[in-house]
Amino acid sequence: MEESVKQTTNTILMIEPVSFGFNNQTAVNNYFQQKDSLSDFEVQRRALAEFNSMVEKLRSKGIRVIVVQDMPEPHTPDSIFPNNWISFHQDGRVVLYPMYAENRRAERRNDILTLLAGKVAISDIVDFAASEKQNRFLEGTGSMIFDHSNKIAYAAISERTDKELFLHFCHDFDFKPVYFFANQTFTGKRLPIYHTNVMMCIGDQYAVFCPAAIDNVEERNAVINSFVTSKKEIIEISEEQMHRFACNMLQVENENGVRFLVMSEAAFESLTAKQIERLTSYNEIISIAIPTIEKYGGGSVRCMMAEIFNNNNL
Repeated sequence: MEESVKQTTNTILMIEPVSFGFNNQTAVNNYFQQKDSLSDFEVQRRALAEFNSMVEKLRSKGIRVIVVQDMPEPHTPDSIFPNNWISFHQDGRVVLYPMYAENRRAERRNDILTLLAGKVAISDIVDFAASEKQNRFLEGTGSMIFDHSNKIAYAAISERTDKELFLHFCHDFDFKPVYFFANQTFTGKRLPIYHTNVMMCIGDQYAVFCPAAIDNVEERNAVINSFVTSKKEIIEISEEQMHRFACNMLQVENENGVRFLVMSEAAFESLTAKQIERLTSYNEIISIAIPTIEKYGGGSVRCMMAEIFNNNNL
């Protein structure tokens, strides 16, 4: 596979939390978030321990991890999920994204870009953030799932994923757009799924996918046909497995080009023996326990990793 169509990366950016916690501003449409009586101090303490364990486990497999510490002010409880505000592309462009929650917009830090400029080949910065003024949002690789090798981008349209912004992005970055509406059952109601990456994951040779999330048959079939045309094995998961983050995964590789599929312990434990067999036929699974981050943040391991493809200077 040529570098220009590389699906996986061996370098990821992760943001170390200093004040992780339940975010009321995102909970309005992220139904994965839960809150209880645990103190803010204890939530942060547990999340930091889970974060450090994840970094250590990834590095033990030879995967490059760039860790940048968050700042206590301004308060950004979701900074542990950098993939929503930034993405790195193989032509050297870096994209900054418009965020739904006001307190997440402060996660876009110029000092992080300055730090990375010494390590990453950046040719241009494409800034979509001004769309926040029109209440139009596109939250990075939470909103969009990229099939880099086939230049296809998938998106579940929602409050956080504006259709026109998605099409604009696809035009500018030469991706074929595939969009649809996705829903989940929550408290007996069918409600929109806030991010595409909770119901879809694309690897170099497979797609982990929750077809039950797409209620419209034509839209569901269009996604399936796109996977078939691009020669991806479809590994279907149930909505119950989706609720345990069984699509919030990322395929990465180490410095020797060995591929891994990173997922949470909760996601792994939800999988059937047959699903595990199919996934491990393509790559080793790295399973990481992050129950605090999943419970309070409503996101999992994929959200914690921003892929860096243009790592020419590392």
